[in-house]
Amino acid sequence: MEEFDFIIEEATIKEIQQAFAEGKLTSRQLVDFYLHQIETLNPVLRGVIEVNPEAQLLADELDKEKGRSKNGGRLVDLGELHGIPVLLKDTIGTSIDKLNTTAGSYSLLGSKVRRDATVVERLRKAGAIILGKASLSEWYKFRSLDGVPNGWCARAGQGVNPYLSSGTPCGSSSGSAISVAANMVSVALGSETHSSIICPADHNSVVGLKPTVGLTSRAGVIPMTPRWDTIGPICRTVSDAVYVLDVIAGSDPSDEATTEVAKFIPEGGYKQYLNENGLQGKKLGIVRHPFVEKMHNTREFEAFELHINTFRERGAHVIDNLKIDHIETILNPNHSGKLSIMMADFKTSINSYLKELENSPVHSLADIIAFNENNAELEKLTEYDQKTFIEAEKTNGLGEHEKAILENLANLSHSGFEKLMKDHELDAMVTPGSRACAVYAIGGCPAITVPAGYDSDGMPFGVCFGGLKGSEPKLIEISYAFERATKARRPPSVVAS
Repeated sequence: MEEFDFIIEEATIKEIQQAFAEGKLTSRQLVDFYLHQIETLNPVLRGVIEVNPEAQLLADELDKEKGRSKNGGRLVDLGELHGIPVLLKDTIGTSIDKLNTTAGSYSLLGSKVRRDATVVERLRKAGAIILGKASLSEWYKFRSLDGVPNGWCARAGQGVNPYLSSGTPCGSSSGSAISVAANMVSVALGSETHSSIICPADHNSVVGLKPTVGLTSRAGVIPMTPRWDTIGPICRTVSDAVYVLDVIAGSDPSDEATTEVAKFIPEGGYKQYLNENGLQGKKLGIVRHPFVEKMHNTREFEAFELHINTFRERGAHVIDNLKIDHIETILNPNHSGKLSIMMADFKTSINSYLKELENSPVHSLADIIAFNENNAELEKLTEYDQKTFIEAEKTNGLGEHEKAILENLANLSHSGFEKLMKDHELDAMVTPGSRACAVYAIGGCPAITVPAGYDSDGMPFGVCFGGLKGSEPKLIEISYAFERATKARRPPSVVAS
């Protein structure tokens, strides 16, 4: 590997851009470094499914663009993501590069999307380099919720947590989190329906930002449950996540949900909320039942109590021991009926997605099920079943039963989390780990997880801040101030070895 005057490991976007400006680093050197990291670490970690064969050429072009933009020796600001490599979860469509979009499954290998996903178009326009596709829990783990392990897909194998190989990487955006944590890329995109950004970010000691549903376009992304799907950044720092969010957020005619939510995007973007004093004056609600109760006598519990003190020391008003009505029902997707909606929505939306492809080996959920049966060895069907797929195939869209479930879910959100936030005038709810994801999912609400410490065996854990729809500015202020106060993240030892 080439040596130069800049340490790339753990470097933030701001530090990388400064190195570009000072001539200490080029985009090509950055890409070469990450390709070397992938070549070295990915055979063990399996966080990347495939790399973009044109990544180095793209980097060369962007370096030339930087050269042309120099004005009197100074580099004209080309934006925070110019020349920055990004990995995409392998459900986010790309049509320009020689990359597949397969949800980790061989059934979509060789299929061709008609256009880049809107978030990819925005990244390219900002000068980001699509480095490749990150692995994931195959088909968002929806092939079999009980039968497919977190972080496993047929095309990449089992993703490995870089901090503790016996620990789960969680999912479904496992590869995005693994790759960012192990410095195989600068930043990555993931997606979340239930917990798929927050959980892997929490478990791999990185920052995960789950935007309000509709803040970022889902057009061109393999759907799971469109009413709850959202695309967001997974990064090593809050500031990096915010720089990515500023690029990918916005209205899109191809995704009608973005039209209504665009009103929440602040003039001047989100980076203005990167405020080290962002905890000052904020009202934070701590919900202990059932999120904290099971953690007693653990390092995570001790750390969480210390972090509550940090909130107070940094000027936040903490309201402890709050409760969410009907929380047990909300957290159980079978009792709430959420799973029934996911099955019906998945069948309908995946069939529509497959019909829109330019070409594909499969054209329906039934075809995917048949492909897996006919390619049982390739898809490891004897080890990992496809029971959820089979159950989803039996559904017939949203009938009266499903509509009643949706109405009940809306009521659970309104009378539970949303009522809690409004009654106590909270800026954020604070919980340990990813335990509260279902609360944010059913209301389409945003959340950010920030590294908060490590267990005695090295397994990471985070603290999650969640808020009402459109509350990203407050969540960014709070999470950034918390990150700056604690500086809990450390790189995994696998990088050093």
